[in-house]
Order: sequence, then C-alpha cells, then structure tokens
Amino acid sequence: MAEEKDGTPSYEQAREELTEVVRRLEAGGLTLEQSIELWERGEKLAAICEEWLQGARVRLAAAMARREAPESQAEAENTPF
Repeated sequence: MAEEKDGTPSYEQAREELTEVVRRLEAGGLTLEQSIELWERGEKLAAICEEWLQGARVRLAAAMARREAPESQAEAENTPF
C-alpha cells in the first residue's frame, strides 16, 4: 500500500516498520540514544496503527448500521400504529 498524501504511512507500512523497530530493539547492541530513538519511533508507529484500526472499526460499524437500517425501517413501516 502507498503512503497517504499527507505523509502518513499506510497501516501495512507502519506495521512492517514497527516490526522492524521491535526486531532491532530486541537484537540489542544499540547505544542508549539509538534505543531511545527507536523506542520513540515505535511509539509513533503504534499510534498510527491504532488510528488506522480505529478508523476501520468506525467504518465497519457504519457499514453494519446501514445494512441493518433497511430491516428496521421495513419493520417500522409494517407496524400498524
């Protein structure tokens, strides 16, 4: 997936980079400064992934609501009151 127009990586890009950050941190051999920089980048990437997932949840909920709405509306139209 391509990077978004505003420079934000796609979910897949952020997840892959986050995986690489974790791998590098776990491998060790970094200076304290390098470790801190990687940790901070990992935090940013995790936040980006969470934003993408939250957006997906919202879109899914909206799609499900639209799918259920016609059934609810049809039931309301068939109510004698």
